[in-house]
Amino acid sequence: MGHLESRKNITGSAFGLVGLALTFTGVAGPYWPVVVAGLYGAGALIAPPERPVLPDFPDPSAQLSAQLAELRADFDRLLAYLEGVELPPAAAGRLTELTGLLTALLDPGWSGEVLATDPEGVHTLSRAVRQDVPEAVDTYVRTRWWTRLTPGTEPPERHLERQLGLLHEEAERLATSLRDAEARRQETHTRYLEDRA
Repeated sequence: MGHLESRKNITGSAFGLVGLALTFTGVAGPYWPVVVAGLYGAGALIAPPERPVLPDFPDPSAQLSAQLAELRADFDRLLAYLEGVELPPAAAGRLTELTGLLTALLDPGWSGEVLATDPEGVHTLSRAVRQDVPEAVDTYVRTRWWTRLTPGTEPPERHLERQLGLLHEEAERLATSLRDAEARRQETHTRYLEDRA
């Protein structure tokens, strides 16, 4: 089937039709089968080569949606890990605020649709979920017992609280930028409808 639709076959067939026309006008004479086959072959030889088929790359938003699905699964594993960690009350409060915001951002509803068009936002969330939060909590868990033995050092709880606060601010900036992008999109659509009217 592919050969029938190929450029070589189409060009050869056109040349073969010219050979048939020569046959009906009497120019080809008794050698008409050779003339038709020869013109078909000549047309097939001079036809331009087939263009290679473009690769079928997935849609960028589909890729981001798949990344978000993986990120949600990783976030669920992170939440399971965090449930088993004992933190001081202030740090636990900041962590609860941060995970609440991350949960809202990773919600498959509105924010998920908006994030599916924002690779930078997906990267920011991915870095927070897969690297920053686990590293901050794990560093606190690993260092808390021996830093108490060193006088004059800042307690690890303060570092953890600051780290979680900075991560919360970063997540808030992302949420604000997503809200602003949606507001701009809505305003643009309103202007479009007004201009159309």
